Amino acid sequence: MSDFKLHPRLEADTAFVTDLPLCRVLAMNDARYPWLLLVPRREATELHDLNARDRALLIEQIALASEKLKALTGAAKINVGALGNLVPQLHIHVIARNASDAAWPGPVWGHGTPIPYAPDALKDFVKRLGTAIAP
Repeated sequence: MSDFKLHPRLEADTAFVTDLPLCRVLAMNDARYPWLLLVPRREATELHDLNARDRALLIEQIALASEKLKALTGAAKINVGALGNLVPQLHIHVIARNASDAAWPGPVWGHGTPIPYAPDALKDFVKRLGTAIAP
């Protein structure tokens, strides 16, 4: 795992939250939706590229991130998805959704223009997430 490299697009669009045993947890810098990315620190583009043990661990880490994000935000629904059409590195989106958000009930992808957090708001969000999720 020491040779783990985050895809440049993920690096540019996110802020580091914490490292779990398998995944790097990142916060998407889009204030419209509380949004996490889980990136397994393995060379993989698809879920089936991971071995069975890592796939099971990934599911547990998705569940943990989902639970903590929902509790932290009070979201009505958590959306989980792995698309990878623009970034080939395997990454899982965990997004807090509410009926009042701009894209509801549709997907967030391709809906409007991202609105970056104010720097202090992003720091606060990342800190609260890190405290909630960190092992």
